[in-house]
Amino acid sequence: MAEDLDPFDIALQQLNKAAKVMKLDEQALKLLSQPMKILQVSIPVRMDNGKTEVFTGFRVRYNNARGPAKGGIRFHPEESLSTVKALAAWMTWKTAVVDIPLGGGKGGVICDPRKMSTGELERLSRGYIKAVADLIGPEKDVPAPDVYTTPQIMAWMMDEYENIVRHSAPGVITGKPIENGGSLGRGDATARGGMYVLREAAKRTGMDLSKAKVAIQGFGNAGQFAVKLVKELYGSRVVAVSDTRGGAYLEDGLDFDKLMEQKKSKGTVQGYPGSKPITNEELLELDVDVLIPAAIENQLTSRNAANVKAKVVLELANGPTTPEADDILHKNKVLLVPDFLANAGGVTVSYYEWVQNQTGDYWEEEEVHKKLDKKMTEASKAVFSAVDQYKVEPRTAAYVVSVKRVADAMKLRGLY
Repeated sequence: MAEDLDPFDIALQQLNKAAKVMKLDEQALKLLSQPMKILQVSIPVRMDNGKTEVFTGFRVRYNNARGPAKGGIRFHPEESLSTVKALAAWMTWKTAVVDIPLGGGKGGVICDPRKMSTGELERLSRGYIKAVADLIGPEKDVPAPDVYTTPQIMAWMMDEYENIVRHSAPGVITGKPIENGGSLGRGDATARGGMYVLREAAKRTGMDLSKAKVAIQGFGNAGQFAVKLVKELYGSRVVAVSDTRGGAYLEDGLDFDKLMEQKKSKGTVQGYPGSKPITNEELLELDVDVLIPAAIENQLTSRNAANVKAKVVLELANGPTTPEADDILHKNKVLLVPDFLANAGGVTVSYYEWVQNQTGDYWEEEEVHKKLDKKMTEASKAVFSAVDQYKVEPRTAAYVVSVKRVADAMKLRGLY
């Protein structure tokens, strides 16, 4: 069963499906089916108890035909090379679908940052950069934050890299604090980019977002800002939200500030005053207009996809829908906006941060929002146009758009 495949196998399955549809050159497919470079490193870290622990880290450069590789660094106890390869492949398609001049990469360290002190985290972050310094750089490979990594960790990493190269290089990493060359508008960029795409999807389905009911699975960065922005920008009613400990349902709509208070005081959104408790699984099957999975992968599967009642599914999380579920939703005429289009706002504003670092010209937040809106709107139109041209579901259409751009760049370089 494909649902038991490892992440990289799923990434290849999606690529092969698009390659078939677009009749991709066999040589191009071979090149695009494997990373250009894989680095595995050992990172010795002196722990607070005086003992040295050795952590395993990875950096994968999947493809740089369109520009320097771009992609986050995860600190996670279950990190694996397969996951990093899959995420690096998806980053390649993500930068291509929004048409920014970057390739795809990804990094990770097998560790549990929740059990580490600030000092241990700083030593691990600096150790990782020492180990991968030859592979990264503003013109080579530009990391960023991901799961369990933060702007503070990016600041340490940038500092370590500058210590190694002996000159200022803020463009080596994005997602930095504003004080260290970060970009305004980066905080809510993933959700805000998703909202611009949602607007285009709503136009396509004839949905009036001001009357729409929305359910959001996940209350991390993307989920929180999605709750705030879907109301702020379109007047939609968020009736359900969940986090790792459960969810809250309120037909009259949940208030963002009260949700934040609830989360802060109780550590979960469940128990929001006047709401009905629901599980993460129940949230996915609610009678709503828009469903936004913003939590973890493999949430919509062959087991529950047929029960989805939403007309639009906007994937703010990476990989929340399995290939089988994709087919079921498409058959049931649910418009699914795939992750690497829906959540590409983050990497787009990361690109803007890199541009600002390279030029030394820093932009107002309003300008960042305006540029992001334009990029996400153009990307949505390109994907929906491919849906109509190839008569496929949006994920395959997004792959077709991205893969064509990367394959064309490789061909012009003479790689095949």
